[in-house]
Amino acid sequence: MAMTSRVGSISASHSEINVRTAGQKNLVIVGATGMVGGYALRYALEHTAVGRATTIGRRKVGISHPKLKEVLHQDFADCSTLAEVLSDRDAAIFCLGAYTGAVSDTELRTITVDYTIEFARVLHGSSPDAAFSFLSGSGADPTGRSRISFARYKGEAENALLAKGFASVFIFRPAYIYPLAPRRQPNFGYRLLRAIYPAFRVLFPSQVIRADDLARAMVNVAVRGTEERRELIFENRDIQAIVE
Repeated sequence: MAMTSRVGSISASHSEINVRTAGQKNLVIVGATGMVGGYALRYALEHTAVGRATTIGRRKVGISHPKLKEVLHQDFADCSTLAEVLSDRDAAIFCLGAYTGAVSDTELRTITVDYTIEFARVLHGSSPDAAFSFLSGSGADPTGRSRISFARYKGEAENALLAKGFASVFIFRPAYIYPLAPRRQPNFGYRLLRAIYPAFRVLFPSQVIRADDLARAMVNVAVRGTEERRELIFENRDIQAIVE
């Protein structure tokens, strides 16, 4: 596989200890009510290597499971109150984000960059040995020279994570993410891509990834690590290779 190297409220309770057995991972998922984050949560709950999955978000995920702990948090501009929740975490799956055009440019940067950096700050302070699995996007530009806001902001977030000092940082840059279940598409471009997906997948196989496959790759890499370097960027082809 071709890879590119780049340089919360209560602690573990008795019930949490009962669920988590020796050698299992303590996982935190941000953005679990979203498309990719939702699949990541479901896969994590089924994963034998995961003993506890904690979700952090503004609303409930609508799932009941003995491995699941939900933490509601409204203001991602300040994650200080999550310090205790984020202690003793082995890995984080960060899928919080917004579609270009769905929010203002200012809000897009706030969500993409500021929220990521703030969450990473508190997580690293509470669990410095945690692995961080980050949902970026194809075309992310760490140089900051791109004319596309999404690319610049994702690149800025990537740079911040790689400089934070985590034990491991895994950055995922998917191309078009195919939603398996019909949903409200953010704009015409996404509606068109979903409609032509069967042909698009045949003509441009390296430019698509199923949402559940992407989520599975993010969880597997965060939980199990890799035999390669500890700071890795997975382009769309790399993600496909993980799940094949």
